[in-house]
Amino acid sequence: MKNARGFTLIEVLVAISVMALMSLMAWRGLDGMLRSQSSLQSRSDEIRGLQAGLAQWQTDLDQLAELPGTPSWDWNGQVLRLTRRTADAPLASNSPNTNLSGTNRQAAPVPASVRVVAWTWRSDPGRPGGGDWQRWQSPPLSQRQDWQSAWALAGQWGQTANDSTRAGQIQIHPLSGWQLFVHRGGSWTNPLSSAAVTSSTTDNPNANANASATTPDGVRLVLTLPPGPAGSGTLTLDWVRPTLSGAPS
Repeated sequence: MKNARGFTLIEVLVAISVMALMSLMAWRGLDGMLRSQSSLQSRSDEIRGLQAGLAQWQTDLDQLAELPGTPSWDWNGQVLRLTRRTADAPLASNSPNTNLSGTNRQAAPVPASVRVVAWTWRSDPGRPGGGDWQRWQSPPLSQRQDWQSAWALAGQWGQTANDSTRAGQIQIHPLSGWQLFVHRGGSWTNPLSSAAVTSSTTDNPNANANASATTPDGVRLVLTLPPGPAGSGTLTLDWVRPTLSGAPS
């Protein structure tokens, strides 16, 4: 009888080498797929975060509350403070306290509450682009003294954030910088320029001395995006006052 012939040592080594090479190729392919999926997920999260921030920006401007003696807009070159509506339901008229419209609640109900909202760009060398686009908001407010405290707190947050002011802070997106322009008197201009103040006073002869604090007809937001998953370069978004255009922007 003929002896049964098995694999030689060389054949076994060659087979093991081929199997190891195939396993390495399969692992590299799987690793590449996982890396690609992670990159796409990161890009998607960055874009969604930026889109949510831009949508919130437009909503805050659409809901500006223009109440007597209560500024709805204030820009000092560093932080933008806004007074915006939170609800349309009237307040219960059972308290003699002065409301945000400067009248007695029993005499004239006003919208249930407003919020003070602030936007700023804060320098941070540890972040991409060297800073962050941030938003701050107060709790719902219905009394003038509460609004005054929140308005001052928003200004303090815009200058120097601390533990007492960070409670309402949200980081929107890394930015290299931002710019604001307002539309008054038929043209775009810097909100702190003399032209913006002059045109505002001309359009509204009853405006107070701080005419630059009145709500503009339009706002142009210019964001400088650093290199990142969401892209890089300059992003411009224009907003038009709904009462001027007849529809939300």
